[in-house]
Amino acid sequence: RRGYSSAGAAEYLHRSIVPTMHYQKSLPRLPIPKLEDTIRRYLNAQKPLLNDDQFRKTEELAHHFEKGVGRELHEKLVAQDNQNKHTSYITGPWFDMYLKAREPVVFNFNAFMSFNPDPKSEYNDQLIRATNMTVSALRFMKTFRAGYLEPEVFHLNPERSDTQIFKKIIRFVPSSLSWFGAYMVNAYPLDMSQYFRLFNSTRLPKLNRDELYTDEKAKHLLVLRNGNFYVFDVIDREGNMLKPSEIQAHLKYILSDNSPAPAFPLGYLSSENRDTWALLRKNLLDNGNEEALQKVDSAVFCLSLDDFPIKDFVHLSHTMLHGDGANRWYDKSFNLIITKDGTAGVNFEHSWGDGVAVLRFQNEVFKDSTKAPAISPQSQPASVDSSTAVQKLDFKLNDAVKAGITKAKEKFDATVEALSLNLIQFHEGGKDLLKQKKLSPDAVAQLAFQMAFLRQYNQTVATYESCSTAAFKHGRTETIRPASIHTKKCSEAFVRELSKHSTEELQKLIVECSKYHGRLTREAAMGQGFDRHLFGLRCLALSKGIALPDFYEDQAYARLNHNIISTSTLISPAVQLGGFGPVVPDGFGLGYQVHDDWIGCNVSSYPTRNGKEFLQCIYKSLEDIFNVLKGKKIGS
Repeated sequence: RRGYSSAGAAEYLHRSIVPTMHYQKSLPRLPIPKLEDTIRRYLNAQKPLLNDDQFRKTEELAHHFEKGVGRELHEKLVAQDNQNKHTSYITGPWFDMYLKAREPVVFNFNAFMSFNPDPKSEYNDQLIRATNMTVSALRFMKTFRAGYLEPEVFHLNPERSDTQIFKKIIRFVPSSLSWFGAYMVNAYPLDMSQYFRLFNSTRLPKLNRDELYTDEKAKHLLVLRNGNFYVFDVIDREGNMLKPSEIQAHLKYILSDNSPAPAFPLGYLSSENRDTWALLRKNLLDNGNEEALQKVDSAVFCLSLDDFPIKDFVHLSHTMLHGDGANRWYDKSFNLIITKDGTAGVNFEHSWGDGVAVLRFQNEVFKDSTKAPAISPQSQPASVDSSTAVQKLDFKLNDAVKAGITKAKEKFDATVEALSLNLIQFHEGGKDLLKQKKLSPDAVAQLAFQMAFLRQYNQTVATYESCSTAAFKHGRTETIRPASIHTKKCSEAFVRELSKHSTEELQKLIVECSKYHGRLTREAAMGQGFDRHLFGLRCLALSKGIALPDFYEDQAYARLNHNIISTSTLISPAVQLGGFGPVVPDGFGLGYQVHDDWIGCNVSSYPTRNGKEFLQCIYKSLEDIFNVLKGKKIGS
């Protein structure tokens, strides 16, 4: 039997030999690239997007900026960075970028990742899975807070660094030097400063700039079902977890509660424009809802229980990306969503952190809930009085708030109506074949996207690929710019000039693209992109009241930052599918996964773009690329 007390191992996922935050102090700082490197990389990214005249104008502005006001701003940024050695130069501007944005978080910023089903089908029952995942999430929280969670480390040579002996040695190296010890054996510890915001956290709407709020003392879980809000304690006074059988009993009680859905579901408010929501929240607070909202904001996390099964992958994506608007609280650091058939996923708010922290959480929760589930299909819920333990939150709504909810629902429903989500799976090859050909799997996927857009719209446009800079203290992300002169040349050869090229020539063009993309990826991961640096300089100019340099007023700069193709990839044994909305109204939001022998793509779009056709073009591009790599002649 597993004991649920402070002494019981069941309170924790594991006990790491190396303390969780052991490397944090000695992580290297995010470098500020040299200004000349940034300008060179910027112009390389602009080249495929501009004609000769446009490029000459942009080049002139860039060099003028580099020699003049850009140099001054760069020196100021370096000086400011040297005075803030506890953090990174991008931290402040990046939080501001998210928290000052006034668009709704849902559709625009929140992303989702859905879990694979439990390999044991009988464990995919909604109540069983909700109980097991809640218990595993709480264990993750407790393990992290106790300092027992294995530090997040990227191992280039796991035989040397991911070993018991190395861990036993490194634990005695002082925190101020520990990173160097890991580096000696080719291991790269990653920043874990975001992890504390996973729990008891929410984004509070405020006029002009939102706030992140965390209350680690709160001990209750927030559960949403049918638009109703419930809370119950999952941690006792001593800091121990509630027994799984009691959590099961409380969730069963909520699942069997037949209270009608509220006429004005509060959840919709968290889908509103942030200033609109800030004013409505103030109204709620002024009208006796302070305690109820405090419960929502401080809850360990939000568990959303949906009353319907999942029909297919498109339905799954809609459910996890936005749902019905009533049964979500989009401001919470994450919503753990579990549908009637036990399908599970996470929808997370993006300002507090990036995919790395959320993915680690999902990997641990999936592994623990499937390998060491707290309850089984045979488990009986504890005989406790759930009617006193579970509190259903009651909100007092005046006419202004009711009207606000009605309006929020109308806007939400209209956006859902306009949003298309489409998927494809390409089963004619994947990572294995590409590695065999010494090609970067990511580069080939990105090349297919460029080729597809050219085929569909006859142009090359600004493209964004997210890359983590978690190898540095307080690193966030850097942009990889996948649209290059190489992808443009290769795409044009495949789409427009197929008959002019032999299979060998096409293969060479693919190799060129792979090499160049590999270089861009390495640079971005090492903090040597150009996007964050230029963004930091721009924010500095605005904060010091310096007139915005002409460089930033260039239409080409605006166009490069209007990311029509926004992409992000992840691969994990825990995750089935991930996705997000388009970042611009005329864009595509493209989540993709390159598996060993297949490639999956999930595309979001609004009516100005045809996502279904884009995916057909991606499929055709992948087919052509793989045929060429297999030495086959392809027809147009």
